[in-house]
Amino acid sequence: MAEEKKLTIGQRMGITRTVIRPPEESDIRLREDRIKKYFKKYIDKFVFAEFSDEFLEKSKVKDIMKGIPIPLRKRDLKEFAGGEGLTAMHIGENMAWVMGCDPGFKYTEKYIEYLKRIFNYKIYEGMLKEGRDAAEREDYDFACIHFRASLCMQPEYIHGMYSYARCCRAMYLANSNTEYVGRFKAEALDWFELLTETHPRFASGFYYLGYAYLNIGLYVKADIAWKSFLSYTHNGKDRREIQKRRKQLSEPVKIERGCNEVMAGRFQSGLKVLEPFLDSRFKDWWPLYYYIGVGYARAGRIPEAVAKFKHTLTMNPSHLETMEELMEIYKSQGDKENYAKYEKKVKLIRADLKEEAKEFGKNVKKTANVKIETVPKEDKEVKESEEAKTKAGIKRLK
Repeated sequence: MAEEKKLTIGQRMGITRTVIRPPEESDIRLREDRIKKYFKKYIDKFVFAEFSDEFLEKSKVKDIMKGIPIPLRKRDLKEFAGGEGLTAMHIGENMAWVMGCDPGFKYTEKYIEYLKRIFNYKIYEGMLKEGRDAAEREDYDFACIHFRASLCMQPEYIHGMYSYARCCRAMYLANSNTEYVGRFKAEALDWFELLTETHPRFASGFYYLGYAYLNIGLYVKADIAWKSFLSYTHNGKDRREIQKRRKQLSEPVKIERGCNEVMAGRFQSGLKVLEPFLDSRFKDWWPLYYYIGVGYARAGRIPEAVAKFKHTLTMNPSHLETMEELMEIYKSQGDKENYAKYEKKVKLIRADLKEEAKEFGKNVKKTANVKIETVPKEDKEVKESEEAKTKAGIKRLK
């Protein structure tokens, strides 16, 4: 008789983790850091020195800190005296700042060893409290840095993950710079996803993950996230709010599924879903015409496809994918004049995008799929609800 597999406490409670990402995707110390550039200004304020041999001989950390640079603010230099003049707490706070600004810093692991040795393994909870206090006074850089430092100490710490994701969300909602917003929005989304994967019964993670998906037009994913939220939450007010949101999303979810059917090659089933929306409140929504055009083109209904693509361009004149679809059609028909017309437009738009990329210092990538960008009529309400919750909620990141 085969030996029964022993279940963990979490498994006995019905908590199952179905997604486990590799460390280079889930560990803040190893993953690509899309926002550290915004904290470089704080790193530049530090200088580095070493503990003296005399200090190390009397300390508990000789084996791990010999030859390791210690971060000091310039005002600390006179007091440092090889380690004698500054408290361990002060040095630890400096280390937390450096780790939080750059989790991939060369000596992060040594700093972690030092902090655990001098204090205790739960020092990451102190960093979290520092971050929460900063968030309450709306010092989001300070808060974000300390949440990141906490995650360096404990990469799967539920409150660290949640607080960091919430803080990134607050930071992009409070900023108007295109690149900054894009980077922090992507970081918040990533960490809400990681949070729900790592702690799959944590309701608040799914609540905010749903809004993160909503903000980038992934309505099917938003609906799935909110369905999970409703399974786990005990908060009656939030439950009613999300039930209302799911009702508002019912039509956008159908449209997105229809679009996905078209892009997956199931043209007839996709068109069956999408065509009825041409006589709905979505009739002025340009991606609907684009996806129907793609469905017509792949189904061999070329004149109808051309009509839908041209209508798309009356609503969104710079949409590259639509122009490229028309180029393919005209190329197959041997219509050199119309092919050249759209080829020229595509080149001009790409040149503009390249110039814009230089201006903002970022790479512009072509999007393979057009996302559903708006929820008609409810958009303003959703945005205002999000901003209100962030301003109120960031003060109680827990």
